[in-house]
Amino acid sequence: MKDQYNRDINYMRVSVTELCNLRCRYCMPEEGIAKKAHEEMMTAEETIMAVSAAARLGIRKIRITGGEPLVKRGIVKLCGAIADIPGIEEVCITTNGTLLPKYAKDLKAAGVDRLNISLDTLNPEKYHHITRLGELSDALAGLKAAEDAGFTNIKINNVLMGGFNDDETEDFVNLTREQPIEVRFIELMPIGGGIGFDRAQFVSCDTVLEKVPQLRSLNREEGVARLYALPGAAGRVGLIRPVSCDFCEGCNKIRLTADGKLKPCLHSDQEISLKGLTEDQMEETLRGAIMDKPQKREELGADSPSKAGRDMNQIGG
Repeated sequence: MKDQYNRDINYMRVSVTELCNLRCRYCMPEEGIAKKAHEEMMTAEETIMAVSAAARLGIRKIRITGGEPLVKRGIVKLCGAIADIPGIEEVCITTNGTLLPKYAKDLKAAGVDRLNISLDTLNPEKYHHITRLGELSDALAGLKAAEDAGFTNIKINNVLMGGFNDDETEDFVNLTREQPIEVRFIELMPIGGGIGFDRAQFVSCDTVLEKVPQLRSLNREEGVARLYALPGAAGRVGLIRPVSCDFCEGCNKIRLTADGKLKPCLHSDQEISLKGLTEDQMEETLRGAIMDKPQKREELGADSPSKAGRDMNQIGG
C-alpha cells in the first residue's frame, strides 16, 4: 500500500514487550519501568491479528523489537505464527543478544530470518556502564550462538556516542575483515533517555569515515543504511544517520507498540490504538494511518529533541 506521498509502506516494526533484562542509558530509566497491567498490553493473538491485517495491506517485512523481545513469554511461538502469516516474507529480531544461547536455535527453526544484535562497546567495563546491568561475555556468547544456529547476514547495531565508544570505531570495523557480518553505526538520537545526554555525545557518522579512511563506499543503500566495506573484507559497514540526515522521503515503515499503539512516525507523538479492535477494524485503522503518515519529521538534534513522547523501550528500539 502506498501513502499519499507515493511511499510504498511495506515494513512494520512490532514491539512485543516494554521490559528488558538490561537498562541501556539511552533507552530506558535506571529503575526500569512500571509493569503495566496485562489487559493494557497486546495479547499474542491481537499481535498476530494486527500483523495479518497489515500483511493484507502490503506489509512484507516484520521486525520484532522490545524492550528485549526475548524476555517475552512465548516469543518463539509468536515468531513462528508471524512467519506463517500469508504475505509476510521476512521476520527479523532486534535483540541485545544475551538470551540467544537459550533461544537462537528455536528461533531459527520457527522461521526467523535474521538477527540484529545491539552491541555498543567491546570493553567489558564500558559495556556494564552503558547497560547498567549487563556483561559483555553474555552478549558475545549470544553472537556465537546465533552463528552456531545458522543465522547469516547478522548485523551488529552500534549506537555511536562521542567520548564513550567513538574510540572503538576501528575495532568494530575490523570485525568485518574475517566475519561476514555487518556492523551498523547509528547516530545517537535525542529521544527518551537520550535527551539528557551531553551535546558532545551526539556525533555524526562522518567520524567513522574519518577514523577508518580505508572504508570504501559500495554506492548503495540497504534500508536506511549507507553501505561501505574494507577492501577484501568478508563483511561490510553500514552508516545510519537519523540525526544528521532524515529518511522521510523514502520511509517505508510503521510501528506498533507493545500496548497496541500504532505510530506512523517514530518522532511524532501521534499514536492510534489497535488494542481491542477486530481484525477488520485493525485493517481499516492501519489503512487510515498509512494514508495519513506524515510527509516529514520535525527538526531533530541535540537542541531539538524528538516529539515521540516515550522512551525507546516503550516504542520499539
